[in-house]
Amino acid sequence: MTEIKDTGAELKLSRRLTALAQRVPQGARFADIGTDHALLPVYLALEGRIGFAVAGDINAGPVNAAKRQVAEAGLEEVVSVRLGDGMAVLRPGEVDTVAIAGMGGSLMARILEQAGESLQGVETLVLSPHVAEDAVRRWLTANRFALDDEALLEEDGVIYTLMRAKRVSSQEEAQSIEARLYDERLLAPSLERISMTLLYEMGPLLLRSPGEDFFRKWEQEISKRERVILQLNHAVAPEAAEKAREWEEDVREIKEVLACLRAEKRSSN
Repeated sequence: MTEIKDTGAELKLSRRLTALAQRVPQGARFADIGTDHALLPVYLALEGRIGFAVAGDINAGPVNAAKRQVAEAGLEEVVSVRLGDGMAVLRPGEVDTVAIAGMGGSLMARILEQAGESLQGVETLVLSPHVAEDAVRRWLTANRFALDDEALLEEDGVIYTLMRAKRVSSQEEAQSIEARLYDERLLAPSLERISMTLLYEMGPLLLRSPGEDFFRKWEQEISKRERVILQLNHAVAPEAAEKAREWEEDVREIKEVLACLRAEKRSSN
């Protein structure tokens, strides 16, 4: 928990929001989409990290709470709180850095896909999907944003994924970066290949430097998938057996990848 004291008010930031704040470039023109209480833009403004911010939310309650937070900090001239759906709160070219957190990856990818001209001028995306991280990584790949940072952070028993991606100037450069990033022979020769599906699910940078949170997250994921397999094996629908086989193959590959990574960590110690 990070605490700073502003003009008479005390602002507390969770470890996850602090980690997201650390990934915002110095001097950014910043937008926080789904801002809730505007904690992130207020914190960044008080720290002198940003000169301007938009705090947007689709619901009136959080917008009102955000306005109170901004007013208490004396930042009405710096942080603009707006009610609206996704990135529709932004004007083209208004910001260069956007943060989206606290929602599933499929919704996050949909918000980015529907952004249209609101993405003009945006060079950095700071993202924290709590599920379906692969949907976000696939959107980034398809839209010339390249991951330059991935991390996992556990807080209150939940393991969060943090990502930062930078816009790539040309399609040719984007393709070159993605070919290196999503390399199916990443773990060779220990593992001949890792499927593209798992590269997107597990994270190409996280796979390159897995920590204990990574192994814990994927052991939990194996347990979840094995429970689904058990349910499918008891189902009477004819397609259930085929689906169970697909999930069993996924679990087999995940276990193989984790075993390979653990062996590499042991050999490097």
